[in-house]
Amino acid sequence: MTKRLCYISRNYQTIDNSGNKAKTDNERTLKELKAHNLGLPTTYYNSKIITFFFDLAGIIKMILTIKSEDVIILQYPVKKYFSFICNWAHLHNAKVIALIHDLGSMRRKKLTVEKEISRLMHADHVIASNEIMATWLKDHGYNNSLGSLGLFDYRSISKSKERTSDNNHYSIVYAGALAIRKNSFLLKMQKMVKDYKLNIYGNRSGLPGLEDSDNIHVHDFMKSEEFISTVDGDFGFVWDGDSLDTCSGSFGEYLRWNSPHKVSFYLRAGLPIIVWDKAAVAPIVKKEGIGICISNIAELNNILRSITPEEMQKMRINVSRVSKDLSNGAFLNKAVNNGIEMLAKN
Repeated sequence: MTKRLCYISRNYQTIDNSGNKAKTDNERTLKELKAHNLGLPTTYYNSKIITFFFDLAGIIKMILTIKSEDVIILQYPVKKYFSFICNWAHLHNAKVIALIHDLGSMRRKKLTVEKEISRLMHADHVIASNEIMATWLKDHGYNNSLGSLGLFDYRSISKSKERTSDNNHYSIVYAGALAIRKNSFLLKMQKMVKDYKLNIYGNRSGLPGLEDSDNIHVHDFMKSEEFISTVDGDFGFVWDGDSLDTCSGSFGEYLRWNSPHKVSFYLRAGLPIIVWDKAAVAPIVKKEGIGICISNIAELNNILRSITPEEMQKMRINVSRVSKDLSNGAFLNKAVNNGIEMLAKN
């Protein structure tokens, strides 16, 4: 019997948040890989009740249509049904590859590390968000087949604008929901911006005290396609917490392990990355030459002043290369094929 690559679609109440955008992008890539949807067609009803019944109906359809030797891609976490789907697949001689978006034991602390590892052990292969997360999983007891994604793909039709290099006037872009518990570092940062400009895109009301100045400009949210094609700036900034010296709090600490969707968003907009040097994506940024890694925000004035136009242009060329891969679904394609190869060897 020919092996089928499969997935289970669902109802997404919105695609305006990064989590659902990443999942629907992955479904698009899986369709291009000729994967078979064992669930119902993708829908976008903004209703928790509809979501519950639609997702349940999708699981029932999976129960009735799964075949021997199917390889099912599950986007983790899967509320309520993950272990059941894995067990049902194994009863029918099928395999499960779990693609991790978030770990509840890290991000929201809603379950213990032991319970999360035990749950993931139901899968035949796990695709961690990155190599750092993969190492963490192994260190905490996961011992099934394991790979990593690297960065989340970002499918979009927009093209980023052309930029020229001027090392006297670099500008940084920070985009996202603003809240005291997530990015209050901006309130401190605004007092020390000197040799660059900072463009903030988000809900100003979420961070009282954030003010415009000669070097800082606060903008409203911009739709993602418009942002990618029109945003002004030279770098995309990835930092969370309340400290200028380190990424702190639950959001900041999570950067040690996850691959923020925001990184891919910036890259698709043609922006090299500025990121905490202890973030899980820092090794990727260094290896691919797509940005700079810093230990604290105070370094930025001197670092940006030292970057030459030639260095900036080289980063932009690298960003363009990686951005093309993100837009084509290349990261998921590679991770899925590697997972299938590893399962075939076991």
